[in-house]
Amino acid sequence: MARFDVHEFRSSGVPLVLDVQANLLNDLNTRVVVPLFPHTKARLETAPKLKPVFQINNKTYVLMTTDMGTVHKAELGPGVVNLEQEYREIIVEALDFLFQGF
Repeated sequence: MARFDVHEFRSSGVPLVLDVQANLLNDLNTRVVVPLFPHTKARLETAPKLKPVFQINNKTYVLMTTDMGTVHKAELGPGVVNLEQEYREIIVEALDFLFQGF
């Protein structure tokens, strides 16, 4: 598991989650994740800086930054893609905005 990996998630309404936990903490039993909601379900919540929109496997998802939480590693499904190269700056800006207000 790595920071900015997207995983399938076995929960109704939350098909994917984004792992945002530092790789340094891989030995912990839990991971900090942010749900990715399909754009069709969350389009009214889109806020460019706080809840950015991503393209993943030709589908549009909203990063629900304000719904962040922890899950046990065993709850994470298979990895789908890593967003670090393409979206790192946008993800970090959303997290900074949530925690710092800028």
